[in-house]
Amino acid sequence: MSVVPGVRAERVEAAGALPATVGESPVWHAVEGAFYWVDIVARKIVRLHLECGVRTEWILPERVACLAFGRAGGLLAGLETGLFSVTLPDTGEGAGAELLQAQVRKLAAPVFPLPDMRFNDGRCDRQGRFWAGTMVQDNPTARPAGELFRFDTAGTLSAPIIDGLIVQNGLAWSPDGAIMYLSDSHTSRRLIWAFDYDGETGEPHNRRLFADLHHYVGRPDGAAMDADGCYWICANDAGRVLRFTPQGKLDRQIELPAMKPSMCAFGGRELDTLFITTIRPDAGANESDGHVFAVRPGVTGCAETAYGGVL
Repeated sequence: MSVVPGVRAERVEAAGALPATVGESPVWHAVEGAFYWVDIVARKIVRLHLECGVRTEWILPERVACLAFGRAGGLLAGLETGLFSVTLPDTGEGAGAELLQAQVRKLAAPVFPLPDMRFNDGRCDRQGRFWAGTMVQDNPTARPAGELFRFDTAGTLSAPIIDGLIVQNGLAWSPDGAIMYLSDSHTSRRLIWAFDYDGETGEPHNRRLFADLHHYVGRPDGAAMDADGCYWICANDAGRVLRFTPQGKLDRQIELPAMKPSMCAFGGRELDTLFITTIRPDAGANESDGHVFAVRPGVTGCAETAYGGVL
């Protein structure tokens, strides 16, 4: 499959001149017309108002990896020690000049099977339940202690739904919510699975291999879903975003100037822009690594479902 001609990813200059160490979890917040993402290592949540270009940053007490907005207001985030309700104080116009302190309140926490673990990729299913997985932070050890959890709208954290993961990633749901996707992005895995999903009970079943990136390029990191039911996955270490059809066929690739894309999300007024966060490696980084990119892929995305509980 060749790279899509004439489609170019552009760096979002208003997102800031300083690159993130581990940019992750892009989320479009339509109410504000703003794009949010995190820098895991820096413990930051960042917001960019697209029309006016104002950027605001908040620092958290722990590393923050994933976000979801609440249907009734508020923000839900996966940090190192659990799931938290997060309040982001705002000084108003021009707040981008300063780093603000986020306020957090723990909602739930699993019993981690090993020390030095944290939450990683997370998002809501179509019914408003929040799903998030865990991983051992020392990635090279490749310990399969990661687990996937469901946080329901009543505020209850499930027992592990799926275990044995090394680096949980790639959560997404088909537009009708009937299929759930999950990846393991560790170098030794590089797999994407699909599940039949019962929206009424919140239970995935019939796990099957959807795509093995050993046959393509890169490692499957964060993902997004378009309105046609196609699954967009960041190919980390390969500088590309890949689109798979619901049948698991690779039909598009978009090249990026950064080698380590981490997660993508559709946004903009028409949900026709794909925003992509990236990671800046410890060694061998180029000038694009760690920055945010945007591309018009010629399709529209599915709006992210907000968390349905009270935060």
